[in-house]
Amino acid sequence: MLSRRKLLIAGVTVLGAGLFYAGDGQNLIYSALSESVTGEVIDAPTAHRLAESGDLFLIDIRRPNEWEKTGSGEGATRLDMRREDFIAELDKIIGGDRSKPVALICARGVRSSRMNNRLVEAGFTNVIDVSEGMLGSAAGPGWLKRELPVVLDKE
Repeated sequence: MLSRRKLLIAGVTVLGAGLFYAGDGQNLIYSALSESVTGEVIDAPTAHRLAESGDLFLIDIRRPNEWEKTGSGEGATRLDMRREDFIAELDKIIGGDRSKPVALICARGVRSSRMNNRLVEAGFTNVIDVSEGMLGSAAGPGWLKRELPVVLDKE
């Protein structure tokens, strides 16, 4: 006979798998955690093209250990969103002009959507969300699965 614990674990596993497959292979839990963004949303190939052409600042807001595992998208500047001076550092990167286009990318679009809204509240007027992120989400397969170029070490 199955114990309650085993039944609970099995139920959570089935539920998690169901949510994953219901989202065409994308994890719907991540999608539910994302906030609606007030600005534009673009896919990873568009973010790469615009960053490489100099038409936007692509900011990888993930943690350093995440950068070490996957690298960052080519053309991205690394800026850990947990830094207390995040907004001040972003201001330095964009030369203090908060109307310049800034695209945020994280792993799956959850943190980028939240930071997008924080930046809008702080007076940034052209914040863009790369909602599929590096690893993919309901918005798309992500930077890595699209085989877009990455930079592994940015010392």
